[in-house]
Amino acid sequence: MLAGQVIAVTGADQGYGRTISAVLARAGASVVLIGGNSETLAAAASGLELAGGTAIPIKADVGVPLDWLSAQNRILEIFGALHGIVHLADKRAHTNFTMLSENEWMELFNCNVKSSVAIAQIVRRRLPGTWLTLVGPHLDEAGLQAHPQRGALRGLVEHAHDEDLRVNLVLPSRASSGDEALDRPLADAVLALATPALRHLRGAVLEVPLPPVPKVRAPEAALR
Repeated sequence: MLAGQVIAVTGADQGYGRTISAVLARAGASVVLIGGNSETLAAAASGLELAGGTAIPIKADVGVPLDWLSAQNRILEIFGALHGIVHLADKRAHTNFTMLSENEWMELFNCNVKSSVAIAQIVRRRLPGTWLTLVGPHLDEAGLQAHPQRGALRGLVEHAHDEDLRVNLVLPSRASSGDEALDRPLADAVLALATPALRHLRGAVLEVPLPPVPKVRAPEAALR
């Protein structure tokens, strides 16, 4: 389905990034795994290669525009093209809204909003034909801080056509379970947006319902 496509996935060594990368690789794409931990990226890439896919790891902090630009240039050196980008803009707060510090808020903003704008800007300058799919803050995230982030990303996506950019946004109903079977609906939505059949679609905001994560049951022995 995606044979010949080169797709970069940020945050590819954990959470939704791992599941999305695996689904894209199985669909025939050459997947570039981008993240901050060299060891986990290499392990994820090796797993995809062993499963018959094509994957390479690149360490980069995509919250820093120069890091993203360096990664993008490296991809072009290796493959000669970059057809699409899946950017995980779904960092969650660890404290509630009332106790959220300025530093925590700025970290959320930088990881989710600033990075998305910077990637879109660099793509517009250098690779205007490349599509961008954002995975935004989860719909189950409590706290007022999640709403301005989603609002900013919606605004970016809905008006990206003004710059002739193809940008779409998917919003998962919950955080990643770490189980590919449970998280697969989100990866399938990303896969659908990556297919040539939907290359005309831009400005879409898709809310993706996911099955609940089963509660871990204590061993029967522990209950006695």
